[in-house]
Amino acid sequence: MVADLDFVPAPLDRSATFYVAGHRGLVGSAIWRKLQSEGFTNLEGRTSTELDLKNRDDVFAFFSEIRPEYVVLAAAKVGGILANNTYPVDFLSDNLRIQVNVLDAAREHGVKRLLFLGSSCIYPKFADQPIREESLLTGHLEPTNDAYAIAKIAGIMHIQAIRRQYGLPWISAMPTNLYGPGDNFSPTGSHVLPALIRRYDEAARSGVETVSNWGTGSPRREFLHVEDMASACLHLLENYDGPSQVNVGTGTDVTIKDIAKIVAEAVGYSGDIEWDTTKPDGTPRKLLDVTKLTEAGWSASIGLQEGIRTTVEWYRENLASLRV
Repeated sequence: MVADLDFVPAPLDRSATFYVAGHRGLVGSAIWRKLQSEGFTNLEGRTSTELDLKNRDDVFAFFSEIRPEYVVLAAAKVGGILANNTYPVDFLSDNLRIQVNVLDAAREHGVKRLLFLGSSCIYPKFADQPIREESLLTGHLEPTNDAYAIAKIAGIMHIQAIRRQYGLPWISAMPTNLYGPGDNFSPTGSHVLPALIRRYDEAARSGVETVSNWGTGSPRREFLHVEDMASACLHLLENYDGPSQVNVGTGTDVTIKDIAKIVAEAVGYSGDIEWDTTKPDGTPRKLLDVTKLTEAGWSASIGLQEGIRTTVEWYRENLASLRV
């Protein structure tokens, strides 16, 4: 484990004020559940209606009011390849403002430990596989989501600058593709796995004989269940300190075709699967090197088939209230 500044690995104070920014989102809600299960008794969260993190004055007033000791910055504007490619200005502008406001307010009010969450899309499109943390800024980004990636890279740089200038033991974590309860299943805003779950479930229910997916199905992706991600976040807050972002994943990947087959089986779809090769594939492979994470003492525990099966169950149970 890397250690610098004055951080000493230790359990966080379960009675301290802990702000989870984005506590209703996929990652934030999982972190909230994890913290509750671990005995944290003073959790703070605000919906975007209650607190617009893009409004700097409101963010500073909020931090002045609650004065958290710990913060996880999981709030972000997120979306799949279609949304990122269609609205790059939104993904760049919104995420930069959210990050700068929260990080500046947290610094001004002396937050002891802060975890900034990014995305594996920060790495170059053709980075050596598996992708090590040192690959950051060594090549061109995937153009379909470069605006979002630039915003997240800025967040990492912001954390590193805070450490250098103010000596605060704040850290960054870069998760691989996440999925699970609370995901976005919108046909235009979702990532690949929830999009496949929705598509195949609807096909199974309506008796559609053929499902068409974007691209060739050959790209390889790594998937991490969001409950594992939440576990990793708390573990890093209590056990890791260093200027480098930490990759969070499973260390294994599968093709999109493989994922489609697992999803089809999980929802009970038995029709044909076609691939629309006129649509983009995105990055050919994106597997994270999780050596730094395993050296810090954590590894994933939820298998892909089990995770997809339980996510399908959750999707069906909550279909009426989902973000669609």
